[in-house]
Amino acid sequence: MNTENVAKHLRALWRTDRIITDIRLRHLLIGLGLRAFAALIAAFGLLMLELSAYFSLVQIWSAIAAAGVLGAINFAIATVLFIVAGRPPSGRDIELANEIHGTSIEALQLEARALQAQLTGAVHHPLSTIVPVLVPLIAIIVKNMRKSAREPAADTAPGARS
Repeated sequence: MNTENVAKHLRALWRTDRIITDIRLRHLLIGLGLRAFAALIAAFGLLMLELSAYFSLVQIWSAIAAAGVLGAINFAIATVLFIVAGRPPSGRDIELANEIHGTSIEALQLEARALQAQLTGAVHHPLSTIVPVLVPLIAIIVKNMRKSAREPAADTAPGARS
């Protein structure tokens, strides 16, 4: 298991989650704005239909037809806006972000399997995991012991100053 790879995959996963969330939030806000606008137009359509009912009581046919047609057109516009607002987010951006997200998840799972294999190997063969760490450590200790053995000998040599 390589911690750099794990960190890299976690960063990629975090970034793609942010991108996916940003795309979905942007789509949600645009859809919400369009739905609010559609609701406003529907309210105007309802007002026009009410106005047409009023005119139907006051006059016969000329103002009624105009207000009814305007109300129907407003409802048609509101319906089109609701349909446009209900569309799924743009395919290309979300597909790419989902693909990168999936790749990051697969890479993290691969790293987790490698860690699991190392841990089970360490449990079954503890010396095989300790030896790669001990060899450089022993070399450093021996090197330091030689160095410390030379220093007192240099201090006791004639003409050496403290």
